[in-house]
Order: sequence, then C-alpha cells, then structure tokens
Amino acid sequence: MELIINHTRKTFDILPENLEALLAIELPGKKKGIAVALNNRIIPLSVWAETILNNNDSILIITATQGG
Repeated sequence: MELIINHTRKTFDILPENLEALLAIELPGKKKGIAVALNNRIIPLSVWAETILNNNDSILIITATQGG
C-alpha cells in the first residue's frame, strides 16, 4: 500500500486505518500546530480519526515552526 506524503511516495505493509493513525506514525506525540490536506482538501483536526485513507492518497502535512 502506498501514500504520497509531502510529495514523497511511502510504502506501508498495512495502510494506517485513518488520518489520525498516520499522523501518530509520522509525527508521534504531536497534534498542535499541524495542518493537513488530503487530496487537496484541508481536513480539520476534529475529523482526523474519522478520515479513512485509501491507497495512493496524497497527504500534505504542514507543521508550524518558531522563528523570526
């Protein structure tokens, strides 16, 4: 199974069950300061656990950083 995460194709033996599970793998322990788009649609944090992933989905993960 494959997903395209931030324009990079990643292969999974078992596709994560939902967007929340994927983010737990990609950014363990982090939920704040993250914006996610699935197939060019922004997905609010409130529905990450309900958002089912499919093979070849495109996910863009943006994290806030400090700086100035």
